[in-house]
Amino acid sequence: MSEAQGQGWEAGGSAKPSKREALIAAAFDLFTKHGFEQTTVDDIARLAGVGRSSFFRYFPSKEDVVFPDHEGCLAEMTAFLQDGSGEEDPVIRVCDAARLVMRMYSGNPSFAVQRYRLTKSVPGLRHHELSVVWRYERTLADYLRRRFAHRPDGTLRADVIAASVVAAHNNALRAWLRSGGQDDPTAHMDHALRFVLNSWGPEGEARSADDQDADDVVVLIAKRKAPMWRVVRGIEATLGDL
Repeated sequence: MSEAQGQGWEAGGSAKPSKREALIAAAFDLFTKHGFEQTTVDDIARLAGVGRSSFFRYFPSKEDVVFPDHEGCLAEMTAFLQDGSGEEDPVIRVCDAARLVMRMYSGNPSFAVQRYRLTKSVPGLRHHELSVVWRYERTLADYLRRRFAHRPDGTLRADVIAASVVAAHNNALRAWLRSGGQDDPTAHMDHALRFVLNSWGPEGEARSADDQDADDVVVLIAKRKAPMWRVVRGIEATLGDL
């Protein structure tokens, strides 16, 4: 979730790009040639062939043009979570939501890789990106809080699982981006999310319950007047034999 899917402005075809797509293309062209800090909004608008006001009609700031589809990603994730029947396992559902977002990112590998490299080199963009990642995490946590509302630890559980899903997604995304978008993103996601499901999913919960049922109980019989050191030594000896 630390990358958003790019527009299709670099795809082939004769269709004229929209103003929004033209602004994105112009921005990245200038960022690549002159650097992010050295490029102004006026520069972007001029190269795109539109007025300054048109830029702000589509993007609140220069940083937002680097992540043009975060709002769309958030909206689609929210709709996906809301469209569930309520019978699904909530942990599997949020993992599937993360898979949905990864598929959106990987739809335009060259754009995602280009943005990744730009973001790594500009601290301000990394800070901007983190603020959006937090919104993804809150979206997942809000869904999980509703699903776990009946549990005394529902809020804590929701927040921890949401953070785990985002961390797993970002780990998979970075691995895919470091490959230049050449690796299979699904394989990276499966590997990362397996940790979440093994800990919090249905199988992880079942294993946890089995582990609790399997806890050993040690009973030690000692004389009432036996010194404590002897009782402790007896317990240690017994545990050592288990």
